[in-house]
Amino acid sequence: MKQFAAFITKFAKPIVLIWCAILVILAFFALQLPSKLQGDGFFYDGDHSYVTNELSDTFNLPAKTIFVLFENKTDEEISSALESLETIEEIQTITSPVGVEELNKDGFAYGMLDFDNSVDDYFPIIDELREKLGEDNGISITGEPVISKDINVASQNDLIKAETIGLPIALIVLLLAFGTIVASLLPILVGGATVVITLGLLALLGDSVNLSIFVLNIVPMLGLALSIDFALLLINRYREERNTQSIEQSVQTAIQTAGRSIIFSALCVMIGLGAMIVIDVEIFMNIALGGSIVVLLAVLTGTTLLPATLMLLGDRLNKGRVFRIKPTASRWQKFAAFVMKRPVTIIVVAIILLCVAMVPIKDIELTIPSTDSLPESYESRQTFDTLDEQFGLGDDTPVFLLAENESDWDTTEGREKIFDIQQQLLDDPLVDRVTSMFTVANIESVEMWEMANSNPQAPGALDEVAENFIQEDKMYMVAYLHADGSSFEAQDFVRDWSEKDLGVDFALSGQAKFNQEIFDEIAVKVLIAVAIIIVSTFFILMIAFRSILIPLKAILMNILGLGATFGILVYIFQYGHFGLEATTIVLIIPVLTFCLVFGLSMDYEVFLISRIQEEYLKGATNTKATVDGLVSTSKIITSAALIMIVITGAFAFTDVMPVKQIGVGIAIAIAIDATIIRLMLVPSFMKLFGDWNWWLPFKKNTR
Repeated sequence: MKQFAAFITKFAKPIVLIWCAILVILAFFALQLPSKLQGDGFFYDGDHSYVTNELSDTFNLPAKTIFVLFENKTDEEISSALESLETIEEIQTITSPVGVEELNKDGFAYGMLDFDNSVDDYFPIIDELREKLGEDNGISITGEPVISKDINVASQNDLIKAETIGLPIALIVLLLAFGTIVASLLPILVGGATVVITLGLLALLGDSVNLSIFVLNIVPMLGLALSIDFALLLINRYREERNTQSIEQSVQTAIQTAGRSIIFSALCVMIGLGAMIVIDVEIFMNIALGGSIVVLLAVLTGTTLLPATLMLLGDRLNKGRVFRIKPTASRWQKFAAFVMKRPVTIIVVAIILLCVAMVPIKDIELTIPSTDSLPESYESRQTFDTLDEQFGLGDDTPVFLLAENESDWDTTEGREKIFDIQQQLLDDPLVDRVTSMFTVANIESVEMWEMANSNPQAPGALDEVAENFIQEDKMYMVAYLHADGSSFEAQDFVRDWSEKDLGVDFALSGQAKFNQEIFDEIAVKVLIAVAIIIVSTFFILMIAFRSILIPLKAILMNILGLGATFGILVYIFQYGHFGLEATTIVLIIPVLTFCLVFGLSMDYEVFLISRIQEEYLKGATNTKATVDGLVSTSKIITSAALIMIVITGAFAFTDVMPVKQIGVGIAIAIAIDATIIRLMLVPSFMKLFGDWNWWLPFKKNTR
């Protein structure tokens, strides 16, 4: 680090100029990122995806459908509106409600626009649809592609709203920490540059990687919070050293001390993010990618751009003084003394509080976000709700079964297999009805089918029906369940049926199968991700602090803090407190919160323990080193945590539910970590264990 620090101070001006050039270039690409984001990230390359594509390619079933809702419109107006859409080449078929009784009810009617799986980007199509249909209040569109686009728009609005709330408050916190305008603005400017550069890089990657719309919220949230935290730590150390050293020496010392803490902190965060990549669901891979890039850049800007800027600014860092910062060491000294005198009492009380907060976890309900992620103020959400209310659009839970037969389906043996599969489905108590070539033709047996089809007066009368369900070696049918597609009952159904031996190769698709695959993938892989995080964090902290006990305590306390966080999330969102309507917890929230916060909270562990270790290695006793470390870092940890809470907590005021829950979850976890854990439990345990804190087998005494 010493040579690196010397390099930064020697070439400060070129380093700043290079970063400025990178920022200008990538800012151009960052503006293009929103147009490259598609979907909510819940994509899994399994049976559901395979069957959906195969049904579209082989049987011309729609891969996606957009619904057009008409309210109090005449048949002529409906026909005219739908005819205007015929020029859109990507639409495969248009279904009109004119003359179709089941598509009309109480002044409402709806048509359907079907698309095959060749369409990659629905956003321009939706824009064209809305332009052609105009702004008539009686005509609106909805469906998965439309909801996805509107969530993209809502996410962009959420980002602006969160930054409008969070950044001014963060600036106030920085002013309270530093007292001068220049010192307070610098972390925000570095954080902003980090986020813009990351978004620019993601835009370049967006041409070859599918990126979820939630990247637009998670990356700025994480990048700003971390960058400002890192800057706060480094600037604070620089100002400390400036009291006794030159500008150059102060910058170098800050890099060697605070810079080292930043690197170890970032490693812990990147491990948490990187571990998510084992979960083969698109949103986790997106956040792992985007998060890792923004954390890496936060380290690079925090250890190069920021100290180089400090070198150029020098004492001008203190320009624009708003007020003088009063020393707080005496107050923290009293607090540290209080903790040192009552470690056991503090540990017992803190653990009881955390355990009480965990109690609501027993009621947690996890679901995959759907249309309810979109605020009710959006027309596409209102349209979907109307279709569901008037026509029961969400009542049916279809499960598609696609089977492949090595021999011909168009034989007696093949038809017997089809009929047998149909009857097994109908015998299942969860199946309401089945659509197959037999049910469509109203044929009750294979014998009746063959008799009807061989009738001399109408030979081959059923061939056209069969062709709708059979193409070469493939056959499909649809089972409709009387259970919600997101229910565990429906998931159990498709899970059990996927394991059945039907005598042919087959696969299932539909909402129930989609949900089951996502749930199972997360359930199986999350333990692997958690194990990677815990084991890797243990070894990084063990190497950083040359101790066995310190990483063990850090991991256990993190788990306690996160457990309390999940309990509070259930209390707020699922129980419906603080003016919120009761809702379920989005499936990804516990996984994302654990992976993100486990690394983020290690920031404060590293900040605090690094300073304690520094004092201990200088010859102080364990107790004195703990007190000195607590006194010197408490203000900075509190300020850093407050900024993290403000930046992430600002997303509580956004509209997209998964983003709201992620922001609130991270803010709660950081608040618990920076207060109960870092300022109370950590020093209490440090006091109790004494010199054993620094025990490592075969370690030579370096004091």
